[in-house]
Amino acid sequence: MLIALLTDIHGNREALSACLAHARLLHVDRFVFLGDYVGYGADPAWVVDTVRGLVNQGAVALLGNHDAAIDGSDQDMNSIAQEAIRWTRTQLGSEQRRFLAGLPLTHEEGSVLYVHANGYAPRSWDYMSGLMEAVRHFSRVDAHITFCGHVHVPMLFHMSTTAKVGAFAPVANNDIPLLPTRTWLAVIGAVGQPRDGVAAANYAVFDTASQTLRYLRVPYDTATAARKVREAGLPEKLALRLEQGR
Repeated sequence: MLIALLTDIHGNREALSACLAHARLLHVDRFVFLGDYVGYGADPAWVVDTVRGLVNQGAVALLGNHDAAIDGSDQDMNSIAQEAIRWTRTQLGSEQRRFLAGLPLTHEEGSVLYVHANGYAPRSWDYMSGLMEAVRHFSRVDAHITFCGHVHVPMLFHMSTTAKVGAFAPVANNDIPLLPTRTWLAVIGAVGQPRDGVAAANYAVFDTASQTLRYLRVPYDTATAARKVREAGLPEKLALRLEQGR
């Protein structure tokens, strides 16, 4: 089975549309969404409705911290994220809010764990942004492979049978074998707001038969997405992030 992994869409209709079209050309069998459908971008309602429609067709969707803030607290967010969340609340209807509120924090399939932020305390929203965080994850989580988002920068961590932890930034369009002799933590990156200096949308596909992971970059209409952010009156920095990929 070929599974498309998408995370941190953040209300970016243009980026999500491009990634879904790209994934369908690859004939993926299933979509798994790792959270943060809203926040930052100008099309939160469209994104939520699109993901909800795919869930009705068998996709998996998990809760992200921005999704949780819609009907929860935004006090742990920075001022720009807070402003975007407070605007987003005005854009969503009751059905869209109900969908977000009902999303689970994690999903497990055999030895594979899907989560937005981390596997050991999903609601803490801790970032898996370096080796120290990866060591904490590996010491507390039993899953052979964990897929997460939240960081907006693609990264792949691994632990050997002797508990040696390493990491590397994956190169797009390469099939990476997730060897059974290692434990894996794959940070997928962001569909809707990449922060690694590349403006193209980021998602990945996991082949369950060959146990390989391929990171992908998909160019999209960043100019339109950024223009919509500005027209919505959202912070200028959010438009610049889309244009600059950081």
